Amino acid sequence: MNTEEFEDRLKALRPRLHRYCARMTGSAIASEDVLQDALVKALHARAQGAEVDNLEGWLFRIAHNASLDFLRGRSRNTIVPLTEDVEAAPMPEADIVAISFQTFLRLPELQRCAVILKDVLGHSVEEIASIAGCSAAAAKSALQRGRVALRQLSQVPEDTRLPLMSDRDRRKIAAFVDLFRGGDFDAIRAMLADDVKLELVSRLHLEGRDRIVPYFTRYAEVTKWRFALGAVEGQPAMLVFDSTGPMDRPAHFVLVDWSENRIIGIRDFLFAPYVLEATDWVQLG
Repeated sequence: MNTEEFEDRLKALRPRLHRYCARMTGSAIASEDVLQDALVKALHARAQGAEVDNLEGWLFRIAHNASLDFLRGRSRNTIVPLTEDVEAAPMPEADIVAISFQTFLRLPELQRCAVILKDVLGHSVEEIASIAGCSAAAAKSALQRGRVALRQLSQVPEDTRLPLMSDRDRRKIAAFVDLFRGGDFDAIRAMLADDVKLELVSRLHLEGRDRIVPYFTRYAEVTKWRFALGAVEGQPAMLVFDSTGPMDRPAHFVLVDWSENRIIGIRDFLFAPYVLEATDWVQLG
């Protein structure tokens, strides 16, 4: 497999890898950083001559380890109790994909890993064991116990995660959204810090006020987008809806970082719509 084919496979597998990382870490937004770190490691290993027989399994193993590193950095519990096997059937696919990431996060790591890989992504017990670095017996036990626990947890009502933002932060993001709605991109450019950073997630990174000018030009040229004030995983966000399709959920979203009254970072998920899968979001205006 040449380099171009390798990178094409990475791109094709990215949504599946993100689904795994998001449920392992409990955050669709943070998991994009985890996934990016995993893909950088994979590209580095490839450049160093790593031989890969099973590309998907190899990438999932890297993503798994990157997720665990993230969780350990957050001081999550990594001890997984394993007891006798109990037979438990998987939940219907429509039910399991509707379960919030925070519910998955309440499972011990190996149980979470096993349920996600088997019941969400369709891996075998043997593949789970290879990715998680455990025995097939441990993987099977974790899968069965995880299914039981997830079914119980899914029946417990969750508190709605409301965005925690100050009035000042709300005014900032509301003003940003209003300027997008009105197409007043000159006013937005005037708010940019000189060293502002733009990330089109999974596509490109740019830095500097002058370099990101085309970003606003392209939004001005596309008339189908509709913008709304909202929050994603409790973070203030601009929700972007596609008026040519169903308007019941955003097509993607944009996060904005501020330093005082200057915009220092824009993170746009236009090219990563998979991030919205089962993500907590709310429209605020």
